[in-house]
Amino acid sequence: MRPSLRALTVFWWVALVLVGPGCRRMVKPEAGEARTVEAGVPVGFGSEAQDAPVVTWDFGDGSPPRQGARVSHAFPRAGAFTVRALEKDEVLASAQVTVVPRPVLRAIPADAEVAVFFSQLRGNVEPLVDFYSRLLGEAQARSSLEEAPMLSLVLRELKGEPRVVDVEEGVGFFSLPGFEGSVGLLGVMDSQAALDAVVGELESGGASVVNRRPAEGLVHLRRQNGESLLLFADRGYLYLVVPDTDDGELEEAEPREGASTEALAVVKPQRVQDETSQVDAIRARITGMSGPGLSEVPLVTELRPKVGTGNVYFFARSVGDDAAAGIRGIWAAFRTEEGRAELEGWVASEQNLFQGKSAPGASLLGKAPAGPIAALMVSIPPEELAKLVFGAPNSERRQRTLQRLQEQGFDAAGADSLLGALRGDLTLLAYFDAPAFYRNFIRGTRRPEPRGTLLFEAGLVRSEPVLGWLTGRLKARGQPFEVVKGADATRLRTRVMEQPVELTVSADRLTLHGGESLEGRAAGDVGVALRERFGANAFEPGHLSAMVDVGRLRAELDAPQEVPGVPSQQLPVARSLVGTLLDQLPPVELVFLDFNPEEGGGRFRARAVLRSR
Repeated sequence: MRPSLRALTVFWWVALVLVGPGCRRMVKPEAGEARTVEAGVPVGFGSEAQDAPVVTWDFGDGSPPRQGARVSHAFPRAGAFTVRALEKDEVLASAQVTVVPRPVLRAIPADAEVAVFFSQLRGNVEPLVDFYSRLLGEAQARSSLEEAPMLSLVLRELKGEPRVVDVEEGVGFFSLPGFEGSVGLLGVMDSQAALDAVVGELESGGASVVNRRPAEGLVHLRRQNGESLLLFADRGYLYLVVPDTDDGELEEAEPREGASTEALAVVKPQRVQDETSQVDAIRARITGMSGPGLSEVPLVTELRPKVGTGNVYFFARSVGDDAAAGIRGIWAAFRTEEGRAELEGWVASEQNLFQGKSAPGASLLGKAPAGPIAALMVSIPPEELAKLVFGAPNSERRQRTLQRLQEQGFDAAGADSLLGALRGDLTLLAYFDAPAFYRNFIRGTRRPEPRGTLLFEAGLVRSEPVLGWLTGRLKARGQPFEVVKGADATRLRTRVMEQPVELTVSADRLTLHGGESLEGRAAGDVGVALRERFGANAFEPGHLSAMVDVGRLRAELDAPQEVPGVPSQQLPVARSLVGTLLDQLPPVELVFLDFNPEEGGGRFRARAVLRSR
């Protein structure tokens, strides 16, 4: 029995000696399952358990290995990586990690005040560049876009196989509170190559490198005008920080009488030092950012569903007078397709805009002749109209507006009183008269002066302030006019650009008829035609709607085959000359705008249509 006990004891000692060192490996490091994460977002590996082994973690992305039982790592770029837990050369555990691009909104700090961004480059930049090229001409559009360093790099990369820019990520610009300037950001695949490319572009534009720190992935630059720039990479994005600087401050200080040269000598270096400190502070705010950034800010998550998709997006949170007036923020989407651009946006408000009130509809739209080349309708309460024009009472904007009016010779108090006399419904229609235009162009002033008709109508709650303001303005301008008083209205008749203008003021309405007669034009309900054309209740009560139809203007200029009083051989020459003049203008066929207050805010829409050059 004793030999058996002795043998058993020896067996246990041998087992402890042989297996004991391996007992620590009985608790394996936890690399986790295969997973998909975003670039730049920290991911945890290992365990915080008391008996978790300390190992070396190799993340497979070229970053230095780290030791620990539990580590956190942010992959700097998209790709597929194998994370390994090592003890010397032995792999104790591993996991596959697929890193996808980091959404641009997560790369913008949560406290950004304004942001303009493409959520993804591929499929969004190209349509916008195409629209811009049609608008300005390809050469001019490319030239202006290539002046922006990051955008020029994007355009080059999109032409071929992208090597530096990550076309699945985004590009944008944003501003931060407490910083007078803007920050650009661009999703990249190779941070160092992108950094070198943008530095090269800035240097070719006259900027010089002040300080380069490759280990930190940043470069300080200064433009020829003294403007300070900071370029740096962080978690899959390249950032360019550009402070706003007064051009006057960037000029060399001129010696002043009594000023020492020593004092002048320190002015510019001190400014340079201040700007450098400022942009470095912005970098610290961005690189120290954690969490979802702007993407999950409550205001953003509230506004995004209000608007459809777009190629480029705009966000702004309200500050100053707008915030004091209860405006919370704006979200808008801009989209383009084959010569057509549309903007849709939402303004969020703490209470119903215009206090939930609206003004009457426009009666002029229901009785005016068909075919205007421009139309404007405003239907909002008069006190809100005053706020729209001047700003809220006692606000800084109202004070600035009234001061500008006084500087331009206007009676600011009288203008305020005038707006108070309005009911809130204003309508303006413009018609073009091609025969009158050609007669004047060929036989009259021989200048391409507009000829046509303006119709204007405004509802009134008081007529006296309006009549007083109009007569005062005509007298102040030295404009000859005739007053015709009737039983129910007063008419003011004058001439502008050799065309008759008649203003009629009655107890509840102001009307204006300027220019040529509209006799012979087809009658119709202009309001119905506009609503059918633009939809979404445009030109209805409670809306602010406007449109300019340049395509109709071109068609009317091309229509006349003969004009009374104009020699038949001269008309084709005049039409050709006018067509050449129009071809020098941007090829815009139509512009449309509409704003409609709704529950909790207001929706705005805009549309621009281009013609083929």
